[in-house]
Amino acid sequence: MPALPSEADIFIAELDAAVEAHMNWTRRILRCAVLRTVPGEDVLDPLAHTLCHFGNWFMSSRDHFEALDAPSSRCVEAVHKTMHDAIRSICTRMLAGQPGNHADLETFEQSQSELLVLLARFKTLILTQAVRHDPLTGLPLRYGIENDFALYRKEARRNRTLLYVAMIDVDHFKPVNDTHGHLVGDMVLRQLAGILKGTLRSNEPLYRFGGEEFLWLLQCKSVAEAEQSAQRLLAAVRGASVPIPDGALLALTVTLGLARVREQDDLSSAIMRADLALYDGKKSGRDRYVIADP
Repeated sequence: MPALPSEADIFIAELDAAVEAHMNWTRRILRCAVLRTVPGEDVLDPLAHTLCHFGNWFMSSRDHFEALDAPSSRCVEAVHKTMHDAIRSICTRMLAGQPGNHADLETFEQSQSELLVLLARFKTLILTQAVRHDPLTGLPLRYGIENDFALYRKEARRNRTLLYVAMIDVDHFKPVNDTHGHLVGDMVLRQLAGILKGTLRSNEPLYRFGGEEFLWLLQCKSVAEAEQSAQRLLAAVRGASVPIPDGALLALTVTLGLARVREQDDLSSAIMRADLALYDGKKSGRDRYVIADP
């Protein structure tokens, strides 16, 4: 299994710490029930669900949860508040010398159970997403291309646009590793991925396909537009030298092979044609694009 990207690793550690903090929070509730000690403002305040450690962390990380699963994120917020409301009612009654309400206890137990199930699901989503992304470049790996290809193909049909599969290969990358070492090679790939992402439009997904190869799904209205996009990407790479640890600037170029997705194509056949176009580009001098079956 690929290593987790550091961001996912940190997020999971924070999630575990927030859940553990809530377990400690429930221990204070038990002390309140047994010893009649005041449990704290993050229990008794009407906005206690925003004051506890978990609530604070969840709100600061809300965008991450929303990106993973927006409806479940709203459920987390709702059941967490319900849990706090039930416990506040129970503790308020106990501190006033009154017996707790059975309905409040059932609500607390049910909402706490729902919260733990939801958070376990989010942890699974984070892990699944992490192993589908390249820890070096942050780009998605080839696992999800099939689904994305099917969606973009439907969208291209609906919008009457063209869909291209483009293979991108770094020129003369082996000498970079041989001369400067694999750590510098990794740094070059990371920075190149940033250049590529910064050049492509938001609706043009880019994947780390393997080694120094990347795959790009391009939607455009015409062959001319596809050519312009390819030229723009070549120029962006050519014009962005990569600094390496010895102080030198490493000039990079890439070669592109593009294949327009035909009606009879599946992803494999489109990639094969793009690969053949890429090979032609390598043979004819690199730092260029070639379109299959022009």
